[in-house]
Formats: sequence, C-alpha cells, structure tokens
Amino acid sequence: MAVDAAAATTAVTQTAGTVAPTASTTAAKSATLNYESFLQLLVAQMKNQDPTAPMDAAQQLAQLASFSQVEQTIKTNKNLELQVEQTIKTNTNLELLLSRNAISEASAMIGKQVSSADGAVTGIVKEVKLYSDGIIAVLDTGNELLVGPGTKVRSPS
Repeated sequence: MAVDAAAATTAVTQTAGTVAPTASTTAAKSATLNYESFLQLLVAQMKNQDPTAPMDAAQQLAQLASFSQVEQTIKTNKNLELQVEQTIKTNTNLELLLSRNAISEASAMIGKQVSSADGAVTGIVKEVKLYSDGIIAVLDTGNELLVGPGTKVRSPS
C-alpha cells in the first residue's frame, strides 16, 4: 500500500484549524478534529494508493470502528460530566432547603420548655444556635442543651 505522504499531510493540515477550547468541550472538540483528520487521512490514503496493491478493506473498517468507539466514549463522558454538574446543582438546592428547614425548626423552639433525655437539664428556650451538626438551645437558666434524640420539647406550663 503506497501512500503519498505529502498529499496526506496537506489534507490533514487543511482540515486542522485553531480551536478555542472551553473547559467542558475541549476533549469532544479535540476528538472531532482528530476524527475529521483521520477521515481526511483515510481518503488521502485511498486516493493515493497503488492500484496494483490496494489496502486491505478489513483493516480500514477495523481502524474506522476503533476510532468511532473512541469518539463515542468521549461523547458519553461529556454527557456524564453534564449529569454530574446537574447533580451538584441539585445537591446545592437540597442543602439550601435543608438549611432553611433547620432554621425554621430551631426558631419554633423559642419559648418552649425543653429537657434533656436524662432530665438533668431543663428550662425555657430563650435562643437557639444552629450549627452544621445540630441545634443548641440556650435556656433561661443559662444552661445550653444539644437538641437531639431523647430531648423533650413541650409548651411551657
């Protein structure tokens, strides 16, 4: 299989241009450019092959199939990247919703009588402190109580 290298290089050079890459599409554009270059090179090979010794069709198809698989994998990765971005946005929205819910729950405790699970700490909630790992109730007695499982909350008597 004789190939005119100058013609193949010219065909590839003409198709390759400057691509302004972005963060999410660099790989896809690069793959598309490479795929187009591959096709140009394949066409150049076919045009410039020796008619007495043509290239093997099975080998051509195998190369094309391999390159198509790579292109498809890059497209799949791009789709997965978009799904991850959507998941991150959804998680951020859920975190905001949970934060608002926690603030609402904490503010609803003000004025209520609370006691610890063992009954050692009791009082009326004067203020609440909201932390990422829970709520601390500041009582009229000056004590602080971590509101969690076993904490009793009721209207003052």
